[in-house]
Amino acid sequence: MQRVVMPSGTESATVLADGLVLVPADRFLAHLTAIDRSPNTVRAYAHDLRDYFDFLHCRGLQWDRVVLEDLGRFVTWLRLPVEARDGRVAMLPWVEANLAAATVNRKLSALASFYEFHQRHGVALGELLTRWRPGRRGGSWQPFLAHLGARPERHRAISLRAERRPPRELSQAEMTTLIDSCDRLRDRFLLSLLKGTGLRIGEALGLRHEDLDARRRLVAVRPRTNVNRARAKTWSREVPADADLFRLYSDYLHEEYGLLDCDYVFVNLWGKPVGEPMSYATVDRLVRRLRDRTAITFSPHLFRHSYATGLLRRGVAAEIVQHLLGHASISTTVDTYSHLGVEDARRALAAAGFLDEPAATGPTA
Repeated sequence: MQRVVMPSGTESATVLADGLVLVPADRFLAHLTAIDRSPNTVRAYAHDLRDYFDFLHCRGLQWDRVVLEDLGRFVTWLRLPVEARDGRVAMLPWVEANLAAATVNRKLSALASFYEFHQRHGVALGELLTRWRPGRRGGSWQPFLAHLGARPERHRAISLRAERRPPRELSQAEMTTLIDSCDRLRDRFLLSLLKGTGLRIGEALGLRHEDLDARRRLVAVRPRTNVNRARAKTWSREVPADADLFRLYSDYLHEEYGLLDCDYVFVNLWGKPVGEPMSYATVDRLVRRLRDRTAITFSPHLFRHSYATGLLRRGVAAEIVQHLLGHASISTTVDTYSHLGVEDARRALAAAGFLDEPAATGPTA
């Protein structure tokens, strides 16, 4: 896999074999870049296609002549340890699979997109990994012929059963500890913004001062080209925020930002180059310092998980949460965040009268 910078300055990726570009993979990856998929997404697809073309080379197969059974063998090959993939080392039955089922399914999804792209250019393998079947409107029971009025849905022909792991959350105490452990107002404001709005870190780093409306208490997320390569993944949206967040923003401007002439909200104030927009690397260094200081394992994205799960737990409609998070599909919101922990189940059972009220765990007056 090779990183590529397009003439426009946009970052992309391609796949090489013996120093030469693999044209089918390169065309697909260039298409993803052209339709403004994020560089991280393009790199992930490039890694997945690299593994696939490695498999084809090992088996002497041509990418446009494979059959479904070959893809089944690809799944088996992926789960072998790397040193056993050439067939010269046997895998013992008790050796754990090299890749988790969820990772294998992600690679199969990348292949499905790859073949669908080439189907539009005359390669008759577009439905090799996907099948269309009548959609369902919810629930397992359907009346006779109900499927005739439902839209068809795409399903992968091959997939592994993967355990669903809900995203980890930060507790209110953990988020407060992390914010209070910041030495600088800029860093306190950044984490408070993630906590109070659910923005992605790329969206936060791309904010301009014009995007923060203190009077209306709104934070606007706008896709645009940023010199620090920060990225907003989806369309423009506005997210309400509380007054405390804007008071912290005002303190940050008055005490640290000062007279700097920069449109960006988050800038370098101590490290060089001073006055330039804050980068992902600077955030990474901040996260590592706070991990060492607090012994809390976290990433900026966990603030987003905690924000979304907290809203759904408090009964905010999934459609509203979808809009606030900037998800293209409500199914992404529901599938990712509407999970329940054992304490949620305990409270629901107590409210329904099946259990006694849970005992208070905090100190009493």
